[in-house]
Amino acid sequence: MNRIVECVPNISNGTHPEIYNTVAKACEKIPGVKLLDVDPGRATNRTVITFAGAPEVIVDAAFEVIKLAKEMIDMRGHTGEHARMGACDVCPFVPVSGVTLEDCAELARKLGKRVAEELGVWAYLYEAAASKPEWKSLTNVRMGEYEGLEARMGKPEWKPDFGDFTKFDPKFGAVAIGSRKFLV
Repeated sequence: MNRIVECVPNISNGTHPEIYNTVAKACEKIPGVKLLDVDPGRATNRTVITFAGAPEVIVDAAFEVIKLAKEMIDMRGHTGEHARMGACDVCPFVPVSGVTLEDCAELARKLGKRVAEELGVWAYLYEAAASKPEWKSLTNVRMGEYEGLEARMGKPEWKPDFGDFTKFDPKFGAVAIGSRKFLV
């Protein structure tokens, strides 16, 4: 049986095709990953990107998307109708075939650690990957949205799962990385 994981990062740009299409295609740098959909929203100023691949390569593809979002998107002037807290707002892993929700949670932890270490971005784990019960809900993780992130510094209850809590990246914001079932 093929082991397949879907990844659905949501980036905070839905108005500039040259940005959201470039960021979306970053996943294809990784052999074995297939870009499935790019769904921008003008009013939300957000794009939902969907790609799939084996668990062994999906984290690298997600990292490439987040890295390019960090380079191309500046949250300091971002507006839109959807809740958000970062240039790549959320990045969930979804089990498709031959993998479990817990397998995907482990992928989320691996990506969160890498994003924090290599990009200097705060990463929060949510849903099945959550490190504490209140963070199972993405709404709770996003509380205060982008505008409230800097005020979290020094408050132990808001310390991210990964990242230097003494340094905030105002250009990027923060990312929620998780493991969840398909949304219907």
